[in-house]
Amino acid sequence: MSYVAPALREKFETLPIELKNSILERDVKLNNIYDLMHVLEQIVAEGEEDTPK
Repeated sequence: MSYVAPALREKFETLPIELKNSILERDVKLNNIYDLMHVLEQIVAEGEEDTPK
């Protein structure tokens, strides 16, 4: 089960719904902005792997 710390909730809620869902599906714990940035970097990297060259 994913967790978003109360201090990060406001920033998290500004993300598009599809992105929030993608993050929450990963079963992550977001305690601070750095945790969120790390997950977003993973999502970007995966997107780049799926993009044809």
